[in-house]
Amino acid sequence: MTAEAERLLAAAPELGPAQILERAGGENFPVAPRVLPRRWREPLEAIYGFARLADEIGDAAAGDRLALLDALEDELARAYDGEARHPLLRRLAPVLAAQRLPREPFARLIEANRVDQRLRAVQSWEELLACCALSANPVGELVLHVFGAATPERVALSDQVCSALQVIEHCQDVAEDRARGRVYLPAQDLAAHGCGAADLARPYPIALRRVVALEIARARVLLGAGTALLAQLDGFARVAVAGYIAGGLATCEALARAGFDAGSVRSRPRRGALLRHAACLLLGREAR
Repeated sequence: MTAEAERLLAAAPELGPAQILERAGGENFPVAPRVLPRRWREPLEAIYGFARLADEIGDAAAGDRLALLDALEDELARAYDGEARHPLLRRLAPVLAAQRLPREPFARLIEANRVDQRLRAVQSWEELLACCALSANPVGELVLHVFGAATPERVALSDQVCSALQVIEHCQDVAEDRARGRVYLPAQDLAAHGCGAADLARPYPIALRRVVALEIARARVLLGAGTALLAQLDGFARVAVAGYIAGGLATCEALARAGFDAGSVRSRPRRGALLRHAACLLLGREAR
């Protein structure tokens, strides 16, 4: 690791376990449901910590973010060797060894944030899904590895679920993403509904809400893959994945209730709705 990269890594947002848990509580879905035993919660929280650190570097770190992401990749290699310096990577290191997690999904999470440094707008739905393949899908794959449940078919189903969750998040964060100089809603869809740059700030006009409704409808189709995925899982793996899917469904429900105005306080999922969807998923029933 070069001295410059080491300096930049030290300048990255310091996210220790307490801060990670605080941020995890703000997600649409339970990162590590409390019903899981500690032996499962700790690996899930460590993976989340890495993903959050990569995102914080890509979104908010001062200085040369590309150099900082290179430093994070160096730290990842150190974590696999048991020699990491950053506190979150030190926390991840024993998980990597105990669970024998592959390196490639972590590398994709870093690459997603490299792409974000040059991304200004996504042109199509297909391009948005390509972004999700880097920024979201690796997390689902790693979760399956934690539970020893990763097969090619399950990973493919998980990819659809994770892409849906990422699309939903982008629909919630239109104004925040624009403030960072990025637009994840496909330009083709924005143009088709007559949305210009001025429409991407709050309050959201009706044309933008129609685009959000379109992307949420597409996301719900992807979430449908969760039913087939849950049918192949059992035990705590099934519980954890049901929580993620339920969070996505509850958020779609909340956005619809708010008229697809992501700026509304009503657009955030309710805990009761999440629990209802999770229970229905686990019981194989349709949520009411």
